[in-house]
Amino acid sequence: MRKLNSKTTLAIGLGLISTCMLASWSYVKNSQTAENASKWLPGGQNSATSGVNFPVDRSQAENRATLVSASNLIQQNQARQALEKLQNLEQTYPLLAPYILFKKGQAYELAGDNSKAQETWQELIVKYPDSPAVAEALYILGKTNSIYQQQAIKEFPHHPRTHKLIRELLEQNPNQPQLMNLLVKYTPDEPGVTELRDRLVAEYYTILTPENWEAIADSYWAKWDYGKAGKAYAKAPPTPRNLYRAGRGHHLGKAKQTAKKFYLQLLQQYPNAEETGLGLRRLALIVDKPRALTYLDQVINNFPQEADEALSQKIRILERLNNPVAAQQNRDILLTQYKHSDAAAEYHWSMASKEAKKGNLVAAWKWAQPIAINNPTHSLAPKASFWIGKWAEKLGRKEDAITAFEATLSRFPHSYYAWRSAVALDWNVGDFNSIRYIQPKIISSAKFIPPAGSQVFKELYQLGLEAEAWGQFQVEMANKKDLTVNEEFTYGLMQLYQGQNLRGINKIWYLKQRNNPEDKQQWQALRQTPKYWQSLFPIPYEASIFKWSKYRNLNPLLVTSLIRQESRFEKEIRSWAGALGLMQIMPATGKSAAKSIGLANYSLTNPEDNINIGTYYLDYTHNRYNNNSMLALASYNAGPNNVAKWVARYGLNDYDEFVEKIPFRETKGYVESVFENYWNYMRIYNPEIAQLFQQIQASQ
Repeated sequence: MRKLNSKTTLAIGLGLISTCMLASWSYVKNSQTAENASKWLPGGQNSATSGVNFPVDRSQAENRATLVSASNLIQQNQARQALEKLQNLEQTYPLLAPYILFKKGQAYELAGDNSKAQETWQELIVKYPDSPAVAEALYILGKTNSIYQQQAIKEFPHHPRTHKLIRELLEQNPNQPQLMNLLVKYTPDEPGVTELRDRLVAEYYTILTPENWEAIADSYWAKWDYGKAGKAYAKAPPTPRNLYRAGRGHHLGKAKQTAKKFYLQLLQQYPNAEETGLGLRRLALIVDKPRALTYLDQVINNFPQEADEALSQKIRILERLNNPVAAQQNRDILLTQYKHSDAAAEYHWSMASKEAKKGNLVAAWKWAQPIAINNPTHSLAPKASFWIGKWAEKLGRKEDAITAFEATLSRFPHSYYAWRSAVALDWNVGDFNSIRYIQPKIISSAKFIPPAGSQVFKELYQLGLEAEAWGQFQVEMANKKDLTVNEEFTYGLMQLYQGQNLRGINKIWYLKQRNNPEDKQQWQALRQTPKYWQSLFPIPYEASIFKWSKYRNLNPLLVTSLIRQESRFEKEIRSWAGALGLMQIMPATGKSAAKSIGLANYSLTNPEDNINIGTYYLDYTHNRYNNNSMLALASYNAGPNNVAKWVARYGLNDYDEFVEKIPFRETKGYVESVFENYWNYMRIYNPEIAQLFQQIQASQ
């Protein structure tokens, strides 16, 4: 269907809108009514929002309902009615007084009383100068007085409304490097910022400060443009992070001698920094082997977090130096002293795979078993646990197989192999050849309160005032260099509410990569909550997905899972090969499919059209392969001709073995990822599977 380059695959393969799925998705918008606001009482419909210690009484509920009602009236251009609601509300609802004053100013302006509107906004600026609501007022006042524009840029450079102002000023005069710098720093992912960043580097490099270069470098790094990032980090403040990235960026950009210089500078200036251990491991890749061994020994002795990987590197060098005795000695150390390391898990699995290919299933079992025990967080752990069950099954040890499958479900519940285990245990989740026709029952989830942010932010969020909540949160987080796990999760959640689906999903997904013990603990606690998984696996565009899935007799959660893998629900995304939209459709395929279904005027970046055409093509790939969804998905990714060759070569006696043999690494990962998505959607939203899952966890 389409081929993503490695950068796009990384972006969407490392793997949330929001928390409210299906029926509850519309709840976010519907909550902007007085009726819903009045239900926020203890024990009422939204008691699921508990977890934030808000004292709620009848008057507080009335205040909330009044503000929501007034906001709706403003949107409906009913200014006088809104003003009646807002009169004196800031006095009885002091928590949101700044935002109430701003809305009161909006209502006066809408009513044609500009003098009163400006007076109200100026009152807001004087009384609550630090409130992010001031940025909203400054933006409007700045339309007639540039002094307010400068005040907004100076005092609220991180507010979304100020970013809009800056873009408008750049449209009037594009040669304003300081304004360009602000957008690069605060909105590196927004449309058009890449061009601004490149202009800064090309045209204004002589006036950029080290801090400007750091922001530019961070932007390049986030876009995987490592060569340019390395050059920019070389001009940034020489912190351990920046020196490492200067070295690594040049390293990946094929400038190895320059990379070596920065790695050595990192070692000299920050010999004990966490980044130095990683820098030494990278340095060992670009020096001669004897020198590399010296650097790796330094890592092993001084940087425990990097020691296992350094030891693994050392073993590979010793093997290349034809020193098998020393290599084995170090391997023994790896497998005993560092048995919990990723390197140990990978070696165990390589040996298990070799034995399995030779038919020595008992030996394979013995090599794989330590992975599930010693390396439970490694990506190989669920795979090893599942295959222990498969091998036991092949050996006729049925009880051992059941035990292994149940352990996989319990210990690795979110993995592709948990789904394969559920299939092996005869759960009603559908197998490769039956999943198409399942029409699962879906339960919705209650809206919840994000775990980070101020009481003001959470109150705005509760009321469904998402734009205001986003601005408030942006300002609150602006001066923090490193966000906590809960803050990062909340940031991702708010990105999802802005429709920035790919960025929000990936931000939440990347939380798993935190190395700090406190961060890991906070992440583990977060992932035990429904809100984490509901945010990681959302269903935007659910109306279109369910409509076209039903029309083409496709499992809607399978379609959702494919979209999540293809685009992370980013409607205008384009791959390097030119595939477009939610289901990543090539223009030629789209043209042919549109003709077949009689769709005269269409756009592949329009979600409705894209899902219509994409489900048509997915129906076609299913029909071609006798409704086997694994082959249909493989064909969707790699093309039907390749899949036909693989079927002829490997046969279909065992679906799991076939997946393991798929020769295209991207396609194998694609198939596993889509079905992992599907399993998680079932686990989170299907009541039958959720209940079975709870039972299996309770029994372990």
